[in-house]
Amino acid sequence: MDILSFLHNIGAGGQTIGAFVIALLVIVTVHEYGHYIVGRWVGIKADVFSVGFGPVLISRRDRYGTRWQIAALPLGGYVRFREDADPASTKSTPAAPPQRTASARTMHNAPLWARSATVIAGPVFNFILSILLFAALALASGRMSDELQVGALRDLPPPGPQMAYQILPGDRIVAIEQSPVPPPIGGDFEAFLSALPRAPLLEYQVLRDGQRLSLMGPHPRVAVVASVAPRSAAQEAGVQAGDVITAVAGQPVVVFDDLRQVVEASGGQPLELTLWRGGEVHVVTIAARRVDEPQPQGGFETHWRVGIISDLAFVPARQPLGWADALEIGTQQTWDIIDTSLSAFLHIVRGAISSCNLSGVVSIAEVSATMAQSGLQDFVFFIALLSTAIGLINLFPIPVLDGGHLLLYAYEAVVGRPPRDFALRILISIGLAAIISLFLLGLLNDLVWC
Repeated sequence: MDILSFLHNIGAGGQTIGAFVIALLVIVTVHEYGHYIVGRWVGIKADVFSVGFGPVLISRRDRYGTRWQIAALPLGGYVRFREDADPASTKSTPAAPPQRTASARTMHNAPLWARSATVIAGPVFNFILSILLFAALALASGRMSDELQVGALRDLPPPGPQMAYQILPGDRIVAIEQSPVPPPIGGDFEAFLSALPRAPLLEYQVLRDGQRLSLMGPHPRVAVVASVAPRSAAQEAGVQAGDVITAVAGQPVVVFDDLRQVVEASGGQPLELTLWRGGEVHVVTIAARRVDEPQPQGGFETHWRVGIISDLAFVPARQPLGWADALEIGTQQTWDIIDTSLSAFLHIVRGAISSCNLSGVVSIAEVSATMAQSGLQDFVFFIALLSTAIGLINLFPIPVLDGGHLLLYAYEAVVGRPPRDFALRILISIGLAAIISLFLLGLLNDLVWC
């Protein structure tokens, strides 16, 4: 390896670590702030709020007596409540069961409802962060107009010698090949696109400046690459957003489904893709990978995929969203991630899908860097996605996680007392072993198995 390649790899590694650290700090800080602020509201005293671990770089004490600090290792953060021996809220000194009082100042003598509210607040704040970020992205991008209108043209190869597409930004498309265009959102629109003739050049009926014109335009489902999935076969092969796939395995690609069918039938064998990129032709070799995809009706189906996401041949015009609609979209996206993640985890446990669906810290860091390089909106989307995942994981009923604390509180509510110290130590050891096992499984998936 020459010195330039070495420096390039170091630079790429630094970007990966930097993007991951930023995402993690945002998510963990919000999570811990949820614990802190709800604890303060219910009367539980917090001694330390730390961003990062290790030696303290900067600190100050607020009027509530909490020391806010930034530490040297930016790999997370914690809140230490009064009488906590560590960030996991282990009691600092063994003692008889504390007297629960409504005027509690520590996590250990607070009433059960106050402790439960403080613990669950961390994951809840993660979900709130996700909802707000998804909503902000929805506000920024808007939604597709009720009528199909050309917002911008993509860079497509010309349809033939001395020929050009005739549609322009601002054109409202009312029909393609004499078939009226349905509203561009929903199943009717997808069925309409599927029924169009498989040809590179189609007749459009458009409204332009009050006139109805008959023009020639590309098939709406031309194989243009809108985005490339991180850590996918396409990314490793060098496929880029904006590329147009013109052939696969020597067969012409007219519409994106042509590519999908060949990839699905390849069984993972290497394929040659011919790409048109800004007037130049590139040929790359790519091998599809098995992917377990969630289905609308529930469950998963296994397919061969290369990680190329396509879109329409032009960028559709969009219209603004209100806050109420944006929050609804953000809430739905957050719930969809929770639902899909839980379903995937249960399918992995049952052996119904591959354990390769469990990502480790390496792949998460690489995805964070890829999304950061793709632009601010993609990086914000990744933070929202990861925040939901971290909030959900923390609710797993594993001691040392928030869900484990809630499980112990449930036991206390039923039995009337917390578990004995000996039993608690065993449960914590089991919980740590479970967390370490999941971490190692994800790491082996990243580096060895998948």
